[in-house]
Amino acid sequence: MSANLRDAVYLYDTTLRDGTQGEGISLSVEDKLALLRFLDTFGVAYVEGGWPGSNPKDLEFFRRAGDVPLQRARLAAFGSTRRPGSACDDDPNLAALLEAGTPVVTLFGKSWDLHVTQALRTSLEENLAMIRESVAHMAGQGREVVYDAEHFFDGYLRNPEYAWATLRAAREGGARWIVLCDTNGGTLPHEIERITAEVARRLDVPLGIHCHNDSGVAVANSLAAVRAGARQVQGTINGLGERTGNADLVTILPNLALKLGYRLVPEPQMERLQELSRTVSERVNRPPDPFHPFVGESAFAHKGGIHVSAVRRQPETYEHVPPERVGNRRRVLVSELSGASNVLYKAREYGLELDPETPVVRDLLRHVKELEHQGYHFEAGEASFELLLRRALGLVPPFFTLEGFRLTVAKGGPDGTPGPDAEATIRLRVGSERIHTAASGNGPVNALDHALRKALLPVYPTLASFRLVDYKVRVLDGQAGTAARVRVLIETAADSTRWGTVGVSTNIIEASWLALVDSVEYGLMKMQVERPGNWAVSTG
Repeated sequence: MSANLRDAVYLYDTTLRDGTQGEGISLSVEDKLALLRFLDTFGVAYVEGGWPGSNPKDLEFFRRAGDVPLQRARLAAFGSTRRPGSACDDDPNLAALLEAGTPVVTLFGKSWDLHVTQALRTSLEENLAMIRESVAHMAGQGREVVYDAEHFFDGYLRNPEYAWATLRAAREGGARWIVLCDTNGGTLPHEIERITAEVARRLDVPLGIHCHNDSGVAVANSLAAVRAGARQVQGTINGLGERTGNADLVTILPNLALKLGYRLVPEPQMERLQELSRTVSERVNRPPDPFHPFVGESAFAHKGGIHVSAVRRQPETYEHVPPERVGNRRRVLVSELSGASNVLYKAREYGLELDPETPVVRDLLRHVKELEHQGYHFEAGEASFELLLRRALGLVPPFFTLEGFRLTVAKGGPDGTPGPDAEATIRLRVGSERIHTAASGNGPVNALDHALRKALLPVYPTLASFRLVDYKVRVLDGQAGTAARVRVLIETAADSTRWGTVGVSTNIIEASWLALVDSVEYGLMKMQVERPGNWAVSTG
């Protein structure tokens, strides 16, 4: 099916409900309210807030969500059809859905006869009545009813006539949308497309699609359903959800909008897609996936020299969409696989224009490959590479020179506390001024960090804003035992800026020192370049 710009697809986000069913995922009421506001401003058409009949948290969320002014999104409450053998007026779940006060109510019902007889333990006719009457009850109360046909594809493949009957019951009850659900996540794209197209031809109610990712094809299934006629796509941000997750709206949205030409959200909001993905990751306390399509840090990262050379001339050669369209950016990595193009690209990124024929480029590239062979990893320590480049060009001021340091480690602190106590004595020179100081810490690296700061703070006051936020050690050759070469990665932050540095040695203290010095010098260099009023140097 070809699409044009007049075609609209409605995003239905269920991160706040179905997403929280994923293992290890929990959102507070404040989290859910904050995400509701973000999803609304982003332009999502429907936001499913939760199941008000299932827990006190969702009841509180809906009570407070009524005071949130929504500009674009319609809030939905989720729940089941009435219980077998009961009346809609007496059903507590339906009463809770109405009490939630949302303009949209999403009801799920059984489409697979196996579930009707084995899970609900009722008759096929009673299930049809439950669907018809529950939908009519909600529609009669002025609610827009979205009917989720649970396990529809499994049911259709095994008993198509009964699966059809459940859809007709929802239509007769007055459903505004009928959503075909691949609840087990086991259906493949060609089946989804064929069955959705058959339903679209025979049913005069707008269709939606809801896919789980148990077979790893939830995104592909959702796209196939849209091609076949579905105009509502349900899913979660970052694919959160039960078992292996739901269809990932962060991947579905740009594919539909940028590849197939559908209208889903206001066009300027597409540039906030990475921000949306990371905001949800932060709320659920999960690190962003660097390999996430479209929005991951590695989605537009180029490493091979041939690739980088091509991208410098024409980005389309290795980028399927411009990264800026989804709020991302192009990254060129430097490693042993690099060519001169990588160095030239990074230099331009740092504001430096280099002649490709200058010996500095060849010499630096050779040096980088040697260091990577030793165990350096400049992808994770880009600040160390920038320093390497600027040092080769003579552009790094001599902030300080180490003359020597000494470390002592004792078991138990001087105050009688258990554990190791470390003290570092350091001698260095700043210009003609010699500085000799000592500091303690809860380990040798921590003591060195304290001693270096203590020595340099009077000279460079801006160092007080530097924070060591991550420290990683990796043994590069475990078979060498305690003589193995180690790689230390340090991440440092100042204000909203972060940078990574790397050091390698057979001595973990020396590797840490190399990464630590790069961290300090890089930060001082950036302060000198970007905020010249915030740094000072004393030459004695």
